[in-house]
Amino acid sequence: MTDITSAWAELGGDPALLARVSTVVRADALPARLPVRELARACVGVCALAGAELGARRAALARVPRVRVDDGAVAVSFTSERRLLVDGRAPVAFAPLSRFWRTADGWVRTHANYPHHRVRLLRALGLPGDAAPTAVARALAGRAALEVEDTVHASGGLAVALRTPRQWTAHPQADAVAARPLVERGRLDGSRARGFAPFDGGPLLPAAGLRVLDLTRVLAGPVATRTLALLGADVLRVDAPHLPELPDQHADTGFGKRSALLDLSSDRRTFEELLAAADVVVTGYRPGALDRFGLSPEALAERRPGLVVAQVSAWGAYGPWGARRGFDSLVQAATGIAVLEGGTERPGALPAQALDHGTGHLLAAAVLRALTEQSYDGGSRSVRLALARTAAWLTGGTEAAGAGDGGRPARSEPGEGVRMDEGDGKGMTKKEEPTADAGGLRDAGPWLAGTDSPLGRLRYALAPVSFDGGPRDWTRPPGAWGADPARWL
Repeated sequence: MTDITSAWAELGGDPALLARVSTVVRADALPARLPVRELARACVGVCALAGAELGARRAALARVPRVRVDDGAVAVSFTSERRLLVDGRAPVAFAPLSRFWRTADGWVRTHANYPHHRVRLLRALGLPGDAAPTAVARALAGRAALEVEDTVHASGGLAVALRTPRQWTAHPQADAVAARPLVERGRLDGSRARGFAPFDGGPLLPAAGLRVLDLTRVLAGPVATRTLALLGADVLRVDAPHLPELPDQHADTGFGKRSALLDLSSDRRTFEELLAAADVVVTGYRPGALDRFGLSPEALAERRPGLVVAQVSAWGAYGPWGARRGFDSLVQAATGIAVLEGGTERPGALPAQALDHGTGHLLAAAVLRALTEQSYDGGSRSVRLALARTAAWLTGGTEAAGAGDGGRPARSEPGEGVRMDEGDGKGMTKKEEPTADAGGLRDAGPWLAGTDSPLGRLRYALAPVSFDGGPRDWTRPPGAWGADPARWL
């Protein structure tokens, strides 16, 4: 079930702490056939609870602060890339070649937002680099979906065939994913317990004083590190100079962080200096891609005992697709979600990139819980999540999961009242509240803010992670990509 109780159990949390969580339920938030609203609420809820737990531990509080999860805040945050305005301009979420295409026997979903992915896609299809979408459509119309999937993958591009839930279940990667827990957690050594500096007043910042080395791209990893920055961490995102980031994507996920460029092939000394003082390393590249630089969890912990290493990938670091690149939209297409939300005649999509945002909040929660566990019994820790495993959590146990013919949307009718639930997820007490103006996100204003930044005037989504005494917003806006020095504050 996609609820906070099961998510908290996956993180190894004390079930008694669930009584500290209350939820503002807005029935029309994130409408979908699958329980997207419930998944999003659970991911944010456990992240906030993990933050409150660590904050209480560090501040020696008698009780863990109360956590409040508002479906409105969650829904706005889960669509943050669509809420962003830069000097009044709305970003383009997907490039023209990132979409579903008809094939001779079905559909394929491509992803070509980055220039190098576009080049590889067109090369695989035998098209020139300036080919228009109409030319791509013609090239794909006469090919089989699985043949396109294999050909584009072989070229280093990104395309997956649309599958029904049953077709995905029959795939060996689905078996590999299903065999793993939602949150993989491990202990890498027996290093001593972590000590924390005392708080000096102000907001309760669970990650204050911690240094997070951010080696992530699109979108789950940056969401996780953006959340850790909200909670007080010094987050330094490091990118290779030859892999530029999309400017609007950087603006959306760069809140609270600094951004530096570093070539690991030629400047290992600087990286090792950063690692020597880091508390957390978060990686979001294709599994195995960073191992040649000595960045596997085991190798990192050997050089920096006491580290927390967090990894996120699209398909999981196992199975026949373990080394494949992937994005939220592709995972939705491959795992049957696009069929469940639309059909085989016209694929659909979730109302948000919920696999990315949900997994990102779960990853941040796993890091926070690992830090709490370290404060008791030490040990370098590893945590690992995958979008495909989050997709299995979303689709598992639902009546629609075996269907694929587009059933009745699993959402309430407009006008239903906002409900406050308080309790531990089992015997919650409930009280009715009047429907607010923002019910159903008819008005997202309460969860949007504006700020000046080096990138221009930004309108952005506020963070949904909230607990008593905690931060309300990031302390710094995003700066220009790669503009900061590669060193800790």
